[in-house]
Amino acid sequence: MKKTIILAGLLILISACTSIPISGRKQLLLVSDAEVLALSKQSFSSYMAKSTPSSNKVNSAMVERCGKRIAGAVEKYLNSQGLSSEVNNFNWEFHLVKDPTPNAFCMPGGKIVINEGILPYTKDESGLAIVIGHEIAHAVAKHANERISQQMMVQTGSSLLQVALGGQSSETQKLAQSVFGVGANVGLMLPYSRKHEYEADRLGLIFSAMAGYNPNRAVSFWQDMAQKNASGQSSSFLSTHPTDQERINNIKTVMPEAMAYYLK
Repeated sequence: MKKTIILAGLLILISACTSIPISGRKQLLLVSDAEVLALSKQSFSSYMAKSTPSSNKVNSAMVERCGKRIAGAVEKYLNSQGLSSEVNNFNWEFHLVKDPTPNAFCMPGGKIVINEGILPYTKDESGLAIVIGHEIAHAVAKHANERISQQMMVQTGSSLLQVALGGQSSETQKLAQSVFGVGANVGLMLPYSRKHEYEADRLGLIFSAMAGYNPNRAVSFWQDMAQKNASGQSSSFLSTHPTDQERINNIKTVMPEAMAYYLK
């Protein structure tokens, strides 16, 4: 019986492996897209009910325009790669909210929030595209789902099988709440791992380039954010992320790849 459970678990793990577009990295996803989207929608609605939309119509329009432009380019790319089923998972929304903290996040399914506090660092639409591209990348790469799945992996084998085979469960909801930061005061999405951040940087540059935004703008944006961090002003957009110089160095490394999409 024990061997049967172990074998069943291995089959589940093998079947749950998918590849991320462009990066090609294999990831383990133990929760269905439908389940993650339902849980994130609930958390997002709760967050927005407590938030105040920006009263700046010009900036709000810029956020929506930039977001739709990048999202459209991403969907066009995914469709061209035979990934139209992935496109169906997104219902893009772009919100600018009154919050002085320089931060932004994207929930699974494409619900993106930009805080007014990050606009002094983005400065213009091309800078904003770097932030939105990065957040869209988290959604496309399903980093939230991967984090929930990673947390499942630390559960006992029997619990893992129960969650993986049983559909939506109280355990899955608890894990999702920890990933979405429900009840936390640091923002809706808790910080991703360095691996996820580097991947979102790379994919985000490519996505913004696909939409016609110059990815070179990323260097000056992160330099400005690094200067803020050095001055002692904390930012949840940087919290537990790669160090500023590591991030800038990595961006410079992947820049030729992003520029290839920009120059097409």
